[in-house]
Amino acid sequence: MKILVAYDGSRVSKNVLDLAHKHAKAFKAEICIVIALKQSSKLEKEVIEKTEIKLKKIIKHFKADDIPCMSEAAVCFQSPGEEIVEFARDNDIDEIIIGVRKKSNLGKLIFGSTARYVILKAPCPVVTVK
Repeated sequence: MKILVAYDGSRVSKNVLDLAHKHAKAFKAEICIVIALKQSSKLEKEVIEKTEIKLKKIIKHFKADDIPCMSEAAVCFQSPGEEIVEFARDNDIDEIIIGVRKKSNLGKLIFGSTARYVILKAPCPVVTVK
């Protein structure tokens, strides 16, 4: 089994990683951590390097518990949601775990654009975490 973790570094990301860890142990799954960085004039090399350092620390945590883990920091020209769904299709992902943020009452009905896109277009089950 392969689990894709859509990681964005937000407060909710710790909960996403914790659930991915539990699922990986329970299902003897491989973890694929994906950070989709939107291409823009503000995206600097330093941001990409810091992201890669963060990913290495996360991978060590999984590997310390003998959970196979790989990561990808993708600089994408499409939306992060499209990048996540494309990665899931291309890599035969069995489950996606993605964080959602608490919003207003109306916002709770409509997830953020990335999560909403992934939920609607993913080729596999999507688990949302808050």
